[in-house]
Amino acid sequence: MDAKFYKENRSALYRNLKPSSMVLIFSGEELRKTNDEDYPFFANRNFVYLTGVEQKESILWGQVTETGDIKETLFLLPPDKMKERWTGRRLTMPEAEAVSGVADYAFLEAFQPMLEQTLSQRQVDTVYLDIDESTIGGNVRYPARSIQSYIEETYPDIKIDSARAILKTLRTIKKPCEIEALKKAEEITREGILAMMEHSKPGMYEYQYKAYYDFVLAQHGLLEPGFPSIISGGKNNFCIHYYSYMGQVCDGDMVLNDVGVNYDHVTTDVSRGWPCNGKYSDKQKLLYECAYNTSEYMFRTVKPGIPAMDIDKMIKSYNCRQLMEAGVLKNADDIDTYMWHGGAHHIGFDVHDVVDVKGRLTEPGMVFCIDVGIYHEEWGIGFRLEDNCLVTEDGCVNLSANIPRRWQDIEEIMK
Repeated sequence: MDAKFYKENRSALYRNLKPSSMVLIFSGEELRKTNDEDYPFFANRNFVYLTGVEQKESILWGQVTETGDIKETLFLLPPDKMKERWTGRRLTMPEAEAVSGVADYAFLEAFQPMLEQTLSQRQVDTVYLDIDESTIGGNVRYPARSIQSYIEETYPDIKIDSARAILKTLRTIKKPCEIEALKKAEEITREGILAMMEHSKPGMYEYQYKAYYDFVLAQHGLLEPGFPSIISGGKNNFCIHYYSYMGQVCDGDMVLNDVGVNYDHVTTDVSRGWPCNGKYSDKQKLLYECAYNTSEYMFRTVKPGIPAMDIDKMIKSYNCRQLMEAGVLKNADDIDTYMWHGGAHHIGFDVHDVVDVKGRLTEPGMVFCIDVGIYHEEWGIGFRLEDNCLVTEDGCVNLSANIPRRWQDIEEIMK
């Protein structure tokens, strides 16, 4: 993404703000892990979506005057020679401007005085904050909540409004550069999954599969996956979010991978399931065909104009029919015995992207996963077939179609 992308995103945000208002978006702070060690920093995706900057303790200030003029400032940590020796150099103002396109910068210590002056002089009557409701009651240090409390206590006449609601709407439709980045990420995801398939054999440990995947990403300069990889085998496939990687995969077991690649800030999310020995059993084929047929149906069916909230129901309904026709499911009311999770979620700057589709129809530029999971505990078979669907003007495209999906193709690769 270039500075033009971030400038357009900010302009779209500002157009949704009231006159005499301001918006504050925080990159976030590091969290302490232990005595003198922090968890790896991960910037607020809304902040990155608006600036491209991934540095901690940065703040975007956007102000809309009474006449509609825009003033924006990016606050950054000041240079600190000693700290930079230990934790790496900080962005300079020219570097941050080149990334974000924000022309006005200040160091972080100027933020609080500038905020107090703006509020005390009543230059704004509304402040928009990016409040994550999922942090309520949690132990997460969240700068926006501190600012919210400060304003409510000190300036009770100034209204607090949600920037997150606006950003969810803006992030729902992907721009062409986001889609191109996703396509590149799909290529790398394909390489990683193929590496696991090609090296698969009975007796391997889950961490060995993970090592093959991580190595491919490292070859592309990516030191972390798009999200914590889910790679499991056998009975561990029945833990939907499994991160232990310590199990041994025995002859006849299925390997499940649910993995992604973050490329230029956007993230894929692809799942495949295959027998570690390279040969699907009759029962594995039966269940896999149900999932595959459901996935194919969805890619034939998705187009603009479908209630977006119905996608998940469509997946569940069709997969239910497939399982009944296969003789696996006797009563449609028992579908939750074999389908344990939803079948669709949007992807983008977040792997479970922050979007607003309630009451909306599908539109060109929406990108979401079609995720068909089947879990048959009695047979010891659990897997997901998950692909990334881009809604187009006249239908949809499977962005991850080049990652082998048919069981026949997977067997051929694993010969």
